[in-house]
Amino acid sequence: MASLSFWNGERAVVLLFISAILFSTPFFLFSQALALSLLTIAALFLDIRLDNSNFSVPFKTRPGASSGILLGAVTLPAVLISRLIQLSRAFSAHEIGIEELGYLKVQYWASYASCFGVLFFIFLLMWRSPDNSCSNSSCSPQDLKFSSSCMVSCAMLCCVSFGIISYCGLHTILLFLWVFCHGLAAVKLIQHLLNTFPSCASIGEALLATSGLVLYFGDMLGCTIAKIDGYWIPLDLQYGVKRSEINTIIQGVVLGLLLFPILFKFVLQLWEYIASSGHSEARPCNEIGLALIFYSSLASILIVIIPSWMQFVLDFHMHPLFWIVRFVLSEPLKRLSLCIYWVGVLYASVLRFYNISKNSKVERILLRKYYHLMAVLMFLPALISQPKFLDLAFGAALAVFLVLEIIRVWRIWPLGQLVHQFMNAFTDHRDSNLLIVSHFSLLLGCALPIWMSSGFNDRPLAPFAGILSLGIGDTMASMVGHKYGVLRWSKTGKKTIEGTAAGITSVLVACSFLLPLLASTGHIFTQSLGLSSLGCDRKWFAGGLHGTT
Repeated sequence: MASLSFWNGERAVVLLFISAILFSTPFFLFSQALALSLLTIAALFLDIRLDNSNFSVPFKTRPGASSGILLGAVTLPAVLISRLIQLSRAFSAHEIGIEELGYLKVQYWASYASCFGVLFFIFLLMWRSPDNSCSNSSCSPQDLKFSSSCMVSCAMLCCVSFGIISYCGLHTILLFLWVFCHGLAAVKLIQHLLNTFPSCASIGEALLATSGLVLYFGDMLGCTIAKIDGYWIPLDLQYGVKRSEINTIIQGVVLGLLLFPILFKFVLQLWEYIASSGHSEARPCNEIGLALIFYSSLASILIVIIPSWMQFVLDFHMHPLFWIVRFVLSEPLKRLSLCIYWVGVLYASVLRFYNISKNSKVERILLRKYYHLMAVLMFLPALISQPKFLDLAFGAALAVFLVLEIIRVWRIWPLGQLVHQFMNAFTDHRDSNLLIVSHFSLLLGCALPIWMSSGFNDRPLAPFAGILSLGIGDTMASMVGHKYGVLRWSKTGKKTIEGTAAGITSVLVACSFLLPLLASTGHIFTQSLGLSSLGCDRKWFAGGLHGTT
């Protein structure tokens, strides 16, 4: 029974994925590879312990979901070390400088510290829990010694790796503090997320979101401090200042909107304080007054505060909104036509699927897979013809999703209740009334491989990883697994071997059609180059297998 619970489908795929990365790592990235292997062992141990023991974390996680610690802990470091392996080939070919490679190494260690910090925090919770009895078969002194040794080894390896970097003096200390602050911030943030949004995510999902947000905010903070005074930022981090206009706009808008609820609460409290100071009894804001405060605060942060930061860190020579308009109109026929095409597909699909969800008995999980197919129709032509415009469009769509979700959560008049009713038509047991994240998962799953493939990329199919795995692989896996699935990966899980096979096969078939198309449009010089990339791009299998039903 213990071996069956250990070898479930998700853990097997993750370990296979990590093994492939470690096998491909060059020797000069040995410390990063060893750190990833230790992190994987520690995360696997905690994942098994949480799923097989009676211990429960002091947070309300998503009902019916496994802990997911293994996948949540290793995903971001694994992606970054994969990018390091790719950039090492570019550095060997003299296509990039040492500063870009050094910057990504610091980002890797920052993400590693975030994931390690959360794992160490969970380990302390388990160790100090009054329910942690060594009489339990899943808890023994040997388990505690093993997990403690994993944690200590991870921390020592991180310190030794920094010690051999050719820094000295103050910059070495700053680099240690920078990475340590990422780990501390991740621990604080995951506690805040799980307490503020109970029953909305598993521990692994919260860990993945936390590590990504901390890394993204840290990059923004480092870029800002480097612009103020570069002496206080390690040299490797200063490469992050060299970014494109589109990346700066996306980062500023997304992080600004994530911080907007804090600003809105402050403005609301200030308004109530001013209103109560002139009267004996404070009058709460009515629905319209609250909406006016909300929309005025939102307009100020989108039009004034965020563009001011963008112009500070990058010389736009004009307001970023005007830059976006000029960028879109630089190729008006292609880009405006693409916008019209997107609007048409969205209108027809949403109207059709919304009526089906209200009047049909089709299961929500299958109904939502149609949106995955819709993502293929929308994003695949744009990625081939207008990749830079698609980058900006993804950022705009993410901003719209964030604004609508904030309006829904706060029930801001007049759209709050309407958005809530509309979104509820597509939710299932994986969502909650407090926070709906399914549309964010689909959008980010398609966008992140494209964003991370910017710059040097010798794997032509890498930008298509999200679209292929989510739009085609995950959809086929769910449909086939739901209708024909019999053999399950584990007794407690819902993922089936038939669904997994369908997901892998559909992605391979899609690649066989996509490669000649890319070769004919000039994305790859020869079809053989694309075929070699097919054997090396392993991202699809992790995404496709994880999403199968």
